[in-house]
This record gives sequence, structure tokens and C-alpha cells, in this order.
Amino acid sequence: MATLESSLQKIKALAMDVDGCLTDGRIIYGDKNVELKCFDVKDGLGVAIAHNAGLITAIITGRTSQAVARRARELKINEVFQGFHGKLAAWNEFKKRHDLLDEEIAYLGDDLLDLVLLQRAGVSFAPADADAEVQSRVDVILEKGGGNGALRETIERILKGQGRWESILKNYYEAEK
Repeated sequence: MATLESSLQKIKALAMDVDGCLTDGRIIYGDKNVELKCFDVKDGLGVAIAHNAGLITAIITGRTSQAVARRARELKINEVFQGFHGKLAAWNEFKKRHDLLDEEIAYLGDDLLDLVLLQRAGVSFAPADADAEVQSRVDVILEKGGGNGALRETIERILKGQGRWESILKNYYEAEK
């Protein structure tokens, strides 16, 4: 059986759910069919760090939202699969497009619809406030909740596990020199 450390070494990509992972799970409706979601700016920097480290990113969500599409564009997420209630089809398409194996993809999920991907991922992550059934079946339960830095923590854990975090920090320390 592989250890968490050896599994993290294989990770080349990170896929994630949105509601409950990139957001706190609340959906706010306004007038004229406006849907609002709150995203964490630290998660955004985390995605930039992931991309700079060479990780491929994907969103796989059952819902369809213009707010998610906009955030994904801003963060330059490599692949966005919205409206996939059966998330396995999106997972398989992501793997095919990027020539990835299951064990090369980490997944961040928080609820029952994510179980199918969490069990396939090389390393599975759940926010601190994820469903209890999900928490009982993942490799890592994060300290941060969904929409409150869970994605950033996931990325840091991957890069620390790969021994690359310190060199990334060095780039920030030396950025102004």
C-alpha cells in the first residue's frame, strides 16, 4: 500500500469541486436571476502557485454558474467541467486530454457527489467542514473549511509533500531583489 508521501510525489494535476470547496457552500440569489458566490483570494494565489509549479488544474462541478466560469477564467484554470452531475465522465475526459493516470490527480471534494472521484484520485482531500461520510473516506482532512482557504491548503500540502514548497517561498522572498 502506498504511503501519503509516495502518493503526493506522483501528483501532476489537481481537480476540485466548487460549492463547499472553493466556496463555503452557500448560494446567494439576487434579483433578476443573479447568483452570487464568495471565493477566497488566498485560494486564488494558491492556484497561481500551482500553475507556476507545473500542476494542471480542473474544476468538476454538478452545477452551472456564470460566477464559477468567471472565477475559473480569472484563475486560468486549465479545464472547467460544469453541469456534470455524474462527475466520472468529466474526470475521464480530463485524464484523456492531459494524458493522466488516476494516481497522478489529486481531488478536493466535500460531499457525496464527490465520492466517485475521491476514491479514484491519487490523493483525496476534504475541507474541514466536509460531509462526515466524505471525511471518513479521504486521505487528508484539511484544517481549513470550504471557501476559507481549503484549496490553498490543498496546494501547499501537495507541494510540501513533493519537497517543492521551500523553493516556491524563496521566489517570493527574492521577488523584490
